[in-house]
Amino acid sequence: MKDSEDPIDQECVEGYLFAGRPPRLLILRRPPSRDSIWVPVSGKVERHDADWEAALRREIREETGVGEFVQVFPLDWHVPFEGPDGRRWRLHAYGAELKTELKPTLSREHEAFEWLAPDEACRRLHYPDNREAVSLLVALLAARN
Repeated sequence: MKDSEDPIDQECVEGYLFAGRPPRLLILRRPPSRDSIWVPVSGKVERHDADWEAALRREIREETGVGEFVQVFPLDWHVPFEGPDGRRWRLHAYGAELKTELKPTLSREHEAFEWLAPDEACRRLHYPDNREAVSLLVALLAARN
């Protein structure tokens, strides 16, 4: 499931759940044991996942309880980084459109959620690459309209 020749030890996915036009994004806050930072849905690709999108759909179900989408699409954006184990990981970002804003059923990985306009989501998101992915998502959605 690798898309380049780079030596990657762990593939990961992240999903930017959104609803409406203009879009509002769902972001999640990790508990204090995980630094209380705001993040999108994310997780590791596991061996049983058919592909990156299947891994993303599984992670969304696990972290929010959401399983129905208007559409799920790749942002064609991949970020290599050093994982917590010191090995090379790579993140694949996706947009996931929902019919409407809903109250997610949060897993233990998160303690709060917010539906926000993209600019406010970018102010809250902890990692610079998350903010970059939101900007890319907004640009893709604007180009489609």
